[in-house]
Order: sequence, then C-alpha cells, then structure tokens
Amino acid sequence: MSTHVSEEVREALHEGRPVVALESTIIAHGLPRPRNLTVARELEERVRAGGAVPATIAVLDGTARIGLDDAGLTRIAEDPSVRKLGHRDLAPALAAGATGATTVSATAWLAETAGLRVFATGGLGGVHREWTVTQDESADLRLLAQVGITVVCAGVKSILDVPATLQRLETLGVTVVGYGTDCFPGFYLSSSGEPVDWTVRSPEEVARVMRARDELGGPRAALVVGNPVPAGRQLDPALHDRVLEQGLAAAREKGVAGQAVTPFLLEFLTTHTEGASLEANLAAVRGNVSLAARVAAADRAGRAAR
Repeated sequence: MSTHVSEEVREALHEGRPVVALESTIIAHGLPRPRNLTVARELEERVRAGGAVPATIAVLDGTARIGLDDAGLTRIAEDPSVRKLGHRDLAPALAAGATGATTVSATAWLAETAGLRVFATGGLGGVHREWTVTQDESADLRLLAQVGITVVCAGVKSILDVPATLQRLETLGVTVVGYGTDCFPGFYLSSSGEPVDWTVRSPEEVARVMRARDELGGPRAALVVGNPVPAGRQLDPALHDRVLEQGLAAAREKGVAGQAVTPFLLEFLTTHTEGASLEANLAAVRGNVSLAARVAAADRAGRAAR
C-alpha cells in the first residue's frame, strides 16, 4: 500500500513517544472555510500541549499520509475537490491517485496499520433512524470491530438511533466506557440518556484498560471512550430536540435518503440553531483531542514502567 508516515510521526513511534491520530473529514467537509484550517492547526497544537505528537491522516495524490505538514493541512482545508473517503474507498483512491479526507473508519484503519494506539474524533457514525426500513448503518461500526485502536469521541452523532447503535457495538464486541460519566455522551449534548456499563475517571484508568486488553489478546476490537462535551458548552437540549424533529420532517418531505441524510441533518441543525450546534461540536472535538493526548501519554508511561 502506498503509505507515507511523516518524519515527525515516524521518529515519535521509533522513540516510543505518544502519538494521536486525527481524522481529516472534519477539516474538509465538517467546517466552513476558512475557519476549518484554523481549527485543524488548533487541534494539532492541543495534542502537542497534552504531551503527544499529532498525526492528521488523509490521502494526497494516491498516497495515504500519516501526519500532514502545514501544506498538506492547507490543501485538505482549501481544495474543494477533496473527496470524502471511508475505509471502502481507500483502495480505489490510492489506485486512482486521488486526494481525499478520511472518515472515522478510514482514519482508524490507517492509524492502526501505522502502529498508532489512540485516535481522537468528534462523534462516531452509527445505526440510522428507521433502520428496520432502510438497513442504513455507518461503516464505522464494523470497522471498529476489526481494529484495536482506542477512540476518544463524544459518542455518536445525535441524529442517529443511539440505543440501536450501542446495541450494535455490543454485538460487535466493541468495548464502550464513559469518561467521568455513567451515561453515553450525546455528541452535541452531554448525555444521550443511555447508560454505559463502565466508567473511567482519568487518562491513567483508560491506559490501564488498554494494557489489560493487550494482555488478554483474543479478537481485535476498538475501545471507545465516550467523553461528554461540558454541560456549559452543549447545545440546549430543548433546542436540539425541536430542530432535529424539524430536520427529520424536512428530510422526509424532500425525499432525502441514504448517505445524504446525515449531511442534510447536520447542515439543518447548524442553520436552524444559528451555528450553536457547530460550536457544541467544536467544543466536543477540542475536549476529545486534549483527552486523547493525555491518554496516549499515560499509555506510554504505563508501558514504559512495566
């Protein structure tokens, strides 16, 4: 496979220093220009401030890049032709010499193949509402059942069927823990209202779970760390519920279906909350990136002490 690991990331891995993978879809497709580039740089700096090396992942001209320089970040942020690449799209993209931003599934897979242990993102994909009719679920779920990486996230996107997603993760053997909470986070909201079976309260506890999984061996599956957006930064729950219902009704009226539903609803929320949902999303991502850096550092320290 045509993969290039940046010199900074390669040296960090060789020296055993902590590294955090970052997805690039949020840069290319999740944020408005030019703010997206500012946020991309900020997220990398947050990783460094937490004692780890950032590895933003993308595909540039048919090469999977594990770690981008500033020119690479700028291209992903500013080029309108950048494609959105899930795991299934990687082979065609590499073969065609394409350029694309990686989703959760593609980022998680590329990160693990490069030897990274921790990945930070906003919210995972999951089971869509009305699944019994559409059979629509994100490729993130099956991919997370096949890689052993630790994913720090704010739960799954709240426009999805959260209870069904948690059930699917359980079926697939993906471990889910809440960070400082006994409820699964709700992406824009601090809580989805759904309980989690396990709670961890420090980066060191997360790292101990990671090492215990290493020692157990057996089938590979991700460790999902649900880190809630701070209550003071969440989207107002009543506003969230009202606008989401309006968005779902608008999607049905316009015949929006399949892969088009998620971007339609996310854009609807951004517009009809006057940008409040976007700010909640960014607050969640910032918190996840900072926590992931601390987890990666704690994991490194714990393994070094053994």
